[in-house]
Amino acid sequence: MVSKESGEEEMRRRRRWIRGFLGLGFCVQGFRCFPWTAINFFLKDSLNASPSTLQLLQNSANLPMVGKPLYGVVSDAVYVGGQHRIPYIAVGALLQAVSWLAIAILSSPNMSIFSITIYLLLSNLGASIAEVANDAIVAELGKQDRQQSSSSSSSSGELQSFVWMASSVGGVLGNLAAGRFSPHATFSAFGALLAVQFLVTAAFSESSLGLPRTPAPSGAGVREQLRELADALGKPEIARAISWLAASYAAIPALTGTMFFYQTRHLKVEPSMMGISRVFGQGAMLAWSIVYDRYLKSVPVRKVTSYVQATMAVLMFSDFLFVRGVYRYAGVPDTVYVVFFSGLLEVLYFFKILPFSVLMAQLCPRGCEGSVMAFLMAAVALAFVVSGYLGVALASCVGVTADDFSGMPVGLLVQAVCTILPLFWCSCIPEEKPRTGKKKD
Repeated sequence: MVSKESGEEEMRRRRRWIRGFLGLGFCVQGFRCFPWTAINFFLKDSLNASPSTLQLLQNSANLPMVGKPLYGVVSDAVYVGGQHRIPYIAVGALLQAVSWLAIAILSSPNMSIFSITIYLLLSNLGASIAEVANDAIVAELGKQDRQQSSSSSSSSGELQSFVWMASSVGGVLGNLAAGRFSPHATFSAFGALLAVQFLVTAAFSESSLGLPRTPAPSGAGVREQLRELADALGKPEIARAISWLAASYAAIPALTGTMFFYQTRHLKVEPSMMGISRVFGQGAMLAWSIVYDRYLKSVPVRKVTSYVQATMAVLMFSDFLFVRGVYRYAGVPDTVYVVFFSGLLEVLYFFKILPFSVLMAQLCPRGCEGSVMAFLMAAVALAFVVSGYLGVALASCVGVTADDFSGMPVGLLVQAVCTILPLFWCSCIPEEKPRTGKKKD
């Protein structure tokens, strides 16, 4: 009896450590919007970047995210001091801290766009390494919970929903603070926060999280992991699901940089209002994680993502009406639309990732969780880069510049039509949740 009680107490203590560690990591991950909002205004106001230059930089800076499968394979196979997750999170936090502190020290109107791009690439390299390791921990622990729980349906997706909420809370806090400080102060504060995360992460041990401490030979481990990743991606249900998710993003020519210029330069929306808009969006993301965890986990992923995709198309058509002035003529102030609808559309892109993360955690074979989850997020990152470049091309085709937005309605209409296209091949998403077989010893 005493042994059983002590075991339950140990389990509760471990869960507190797990939630505290992952909560910090994903909260900081969500808080990254804080300096990125300042980067957008710094590029527009201090460096006089054009809409196309801003969007090209935003998407090019995400290129390190495409390397996530490699980081996942290394994290799965190469142990550092008997650990294979926490060391990579620490390295990722350190790279981000160095890059943001460098931007803070060097930020001035004389700073070149090339220099800031290099530092942003370094920051996103660190962020992608940390995200891969964090996602792998969630996948590993989530699978352990399902195997240990007598009711897999009640435990499935619980940890994924928790870290999604933590990321959303970080996003809300970051957007509340965005635009209220100078760029130098913003970059310095975020760099200091990442330094704190590095120190806290370095003090943790994977044994406190219940992760295995089984060193593997580096060379053979990487080759074996690559083979297992190839085998996992060869499964039709995994390959088709990832292909659909990536294509559903890549098919949409994003006009984020152009819309940012339209709202801040043409409509004169204040930075604080842009922050409030993103706060509303992060609040919607937090609400989505709660609703999904409580009511939608048992709903087939195909149905959930199809509804999300259709809602995106509706809101993009709403943007077309907004730029045409329909809502303004109806008495709706521009700032009201920007705060509510633009904020919601910005995060609606990411709503599909939560159910897909839960699905991938169930589908991927044991032992290569980090690799498969990393490949999923890399495919999404590459799709966003392609989407951003297509958006630059679309803005150029319709003649949108920093001072001429007459072609915006046509561009937004094309964007809305492209958003509908992935619905025609949503059958690629598995309707049922297949069981995941254990990796053979």
